[in-house]
Amino acid sequence: MSEGKFYETDLYEPIQHYFRAQGYEVQAEVNDCDVVAFKDDTLIIVELKLNLNITLLMQAAKRQRYTPDVYIAIQRPKTSLRRRRWRDLVHLVRRLELGLILVSFEGKKPSIHMVHEPGPFDRKRSAQQSKKGRDKLIKEARDRRSNSNIGGSSHVPTITTYKEISIQIAIYLDLLGPMSANDLKKLNTGERTYGILYNNYNKWFKRIGRGIYDLTDSGKKEYQNYPEIIKLYGKSDL
Repeated sequence: MSEGKFYETDLYEPIQHYFRAQGYEVQAEVNDCDVVAFKDDTLIIVELKLNLNITLLMQAAKRQRYTPDVYIAIQRPKTSLRRRRWRDLVHLVRRLELGLILVSFEGKKPSIHMVHEPGPFDRKRSAQQSKKGRDKLIKEARDRRSNSNIGGSSHVPTITTYKEISIQIAIYLDLLGPMSANDLKKLNTGERTYGILYNNYNKWFKRIGRGIYDLTDSGKKEYQNYPEIIKLYGKSDL
């Protein structure tokens, strides 16, 4: 093991000791498998990589032809394990029904952290836990009237339902003058009208009287940047 620099081979000894301590015989580099551990009729395969990547996942998935007990072992990431990207990667490994082992070299000797064992992924339970997010996704898609976004885009503003309604409100205030939330709702701006005016995240609106709202100068200027949405809510819609 090199001082300050590690290689995939440095992962082997801690993994070997871990499974030997559980009564397994352990061999390395067996028919393209990095590590093979066996005891009675149980066969375990471990694939080693310093980092979690697609190559490692493909290798591990191939090993599932031989046994359901396949692990991937990587060096413990230096970034926080609470980060969203790491949690998403762990979720992916779970969905592939692979075990995940982290090897840390930070102490006097390497240590093992078992993130999770290999095993069946409960898709039904996962769907039930995600029902709220699913319903929110469907509602957002159904509530949109425009089709201004381009799939695959990144680093560009997304036209959400919230943005569409904000633009719709801005158009009506610009064309008809100051109005209340109730008057705007009569023009089909929807149940979110009051919240949009009150929270005013875009700083487009201002209250000029009790329950009466108007456009700010910035709002009047900025909503003009969305010509495709403006076409949906022109004078013919009033």
